[in-house]
Amino acid sequence: MELELTSDQEFFVETTSKFLEDKAPVVELRAMRNDPTGYQGDYWQQGAQLGWTSLLVSEEDGGGSISGSGIRDLALVAYQFGSHAAPGPLLSNNVVAGALSRNGSAAQKSDALQSIIAGEAQASWCYAEPRPNNGLGTITLSAAEEGGNFVLNGTKLPVEAGAQSQHFLVTARTSGGLTQLLVPSDAAGLTVTPMKNVDLTHRFAQVTFDGVKVPASAVVGTVGGAADEVEHQLQVACTIQLAEMVGAMDSGLEMTIEWAFNRYSFGRPLASYQELKHRFADMKMWLEASHALADASARAVDAADGSGAEMVSAGKAYVGQYGPELMHDCVQMHGGIGVTFDHDLHLYLRRVVLGSQLFGTVHEHRERLTHILETKEAAA
Repeated sequence: MELELTSDQEFFVETTSKFLEDKAPVVELRAMRNDPTGYQGDYWQQGAQLGWTSLLVSEEDGGGSISGSGIRDLALVAYQFGSHAAPGPLLSNNVVAGALSRNGSAAQKSDALQSIIAGEAQASWCYAEPRPNNGLGTITLSAAEEGGNFVLNGTKLPVEAGAQSQHFLVTARTSGGLTQLLVPSDAAGLTVTPMKNVDLTHRFAQVTFDGVKVPASAVVGTVGGAADEVEHQLQVACTIQLAEMVGAMDSGLEMTIEWAFNRYSFGRPLASYQELKHRFADMKMWLEASHALADASARAVDAADGSGAEMVSAGKAYVGQYGPELMHDCVQMHGGIGVTFDHDLHLYLRRVVLGSQLFGTVHEHRERLTHILETKEAAA
């Protein structure tokens, strides 16, 4: 997490942390594993009142950030979500809210966007598709123009909060290129199938579009001209995800260091053994490098200076590899207790492992980063 925060940011972080400790304490998360939403009561609406859903929305549309840097402020919230293993569709709602604020019509802003900001409705970005397509967005879902309408056919998965959302921002392929459409969850021909995943408090679904017809007014932005916006949304999503993963890694390692000093073996604390000291040094290095990459990604995407794609893929490639390794080492350091359901450590492990697989795997981001660097070299 950023080391130099303004007083407003510090207050925002502290408020978010206290709220999560009070409303979604780690000790109670296991009890919500079978809950349809992953949280209870008006938790999400109260979070929206704290500003969780409006940081990427312009002031003209009812939003605003703490520091003037919405993405970096949102990364602070995401870090707290990771460090508390907190529930809630932070990523999906903010990606959709930001897209609607930048490109939505007046009707979309006054209806869907305002309900998302208030926490009264959920929104999901329907982006990734099942194999053989990849998590970086090989888009095959089609949106064909017919008599002033668009007819959607295809499948999206995994879709965060798919079964809980009232609005779907669908990235589709039209004859002129990528197009995004805002589709209501009750549209005829749309089927939502909840999925299982490793994270106890996140919810995902498969969303199938079988001849779903929407009017031309559902288009967000311009027909065929959404490629740059989709790339920006991907960078924002990865930035939020990186911050969550680093927050979970931080809590996992802190918990493990405390255990190593308090747990005695053969009359000595575990932390005193040389082999474990070396391993802790590696883990600390991975964590600090992950912090740096997550922070750099947030700054690059916020600055919109052309370096966002490179930094995000570097972060996803590195944290996606070393994050799960760090967390698995934490489990090993705890011994038998580390693999029990009653211990809190697996909640953070689950968050990191899930994050390493969404919006592009390590392998996919390495390929993407290689392509970016080769293109820059060829243009130099």
